[in-house]
Amino acid sequence: MPQAVATVAQNTRDGSEGPAGQQSSGSDFAPLLKTVRGQGLLERRIGWYAAGIAVNLVALGAVITGMVLLGDTWWTLLLALPLAIVWTRTAFVGHDAGHAQISGDRKVSRIIGFVHANLLLGMNEAWWNDKHVRHHANPNHIDKDPDVGVGALVWTQKQAAQREGFARWLTRNQARLFFPMLLLEGIALKIYGFQFLRRQPARERVLSGLLLVAHLALYATLLLTVLSPGKAVVFALVHHAIFGLHLGMAFAPNHKGMEMPDPDGDRWGHLQRQVLTSRNVRGSILTDWFLGGLNYQIEHHLFPSMPRPHLRLAQPMVKAHCAEIGMPYAETGLIESYRQALAHMHEVGEPLR
Repeated sequence: MPQAVATVAQNTRDGSEGPAGQQSSGSDFAPLLKTVRGQGLLERRIGWYAAGIAVNLVALGAVITGMVLLGDTWWTLLLALPLAIVWTRTAFVGHDAGHAQISGDRKVSRIIGFVHANLLLGMNEAWWNDKHVRHHANPNHIDKDPDVGVGALVWTQKQAAQREGFARWLTRNQARLFFPMLLLEGIALKIYGFQFLRRQPARERVLSGLLLVAHLALYATLLLTVLSPGKAVVFALVHHAIFGLHLGMAFAPNHKGMEMPDPDGDRWGHLQRQVLTSRNVRGSILTDWFLGGLNYQIEHHLFPSMPRPHLRLAQPMVKAHCAEIGMPYAETGLIESYRQALAHMHEVGEPLR
């Protein structure tokens, strides 16, 4: 895993491709990179992140305090919603740390990731970064992007044709089941994290495992101290369901239904590979907050180490550059982005119906 984090930082400091293929200075991407760097948009915003992290931790403390004050009552269940929202903000911080957006220091980024992912969320940051590095290197590439590999859902009709039994039924109905399935994602993230421990180096495995166990212990202690066992179980289920739904809604609009490179076709350059496979979501400051800046998915994929508050500033430059060279730039509203993603999932399952 240390190599995965190092790859994130190495690949994303200047928006270049890194090991997957070095971007030539004469490419379509080079002029855009020069413009963005000249505006200082790749420089870190340590103060912005420090303030955001502090506010989020205060909010987390406030929710926990509210749970303690309310005590063993079903009214405490109402706090599962704000706790899930705070957890999603925490996940966004862990995501940004993994991309070296917060700090250029690898150790600092890892510490932030360990605290926010492993300790506060019970989600193994090593698993997330390993998966996410491969996604960013080849988004929507059926053979290289784990996000479009065969799992509970499938993303091509070729994948769908190989489904049998219950998986075949699931694929037939995957569009209508997508959002309900997100309710299980909060728990699944914990399971994936523990499963990934066996793939980590021994020393790192111990630290990651201890933090994951510490999270479970702290979480269980909080719930069982405040609530009766029955209420505690219900709270945990509702909380993780809302968390998984919120997090999934932030990531769902980004690539589903967008171009998928032909594995046997020509190799795409960095600009083409990142722009054509990504979709932006337009909206207000509320949209930026709800999606954690991931609504600027094109800019994020072109410049993964760019601090979150700079993505909206880079967007006009990226749109203008794409228009100048005649490259499509996908941007839509939030509801429409979900419609397009679900339409793609429905189309994939069509031959099985």
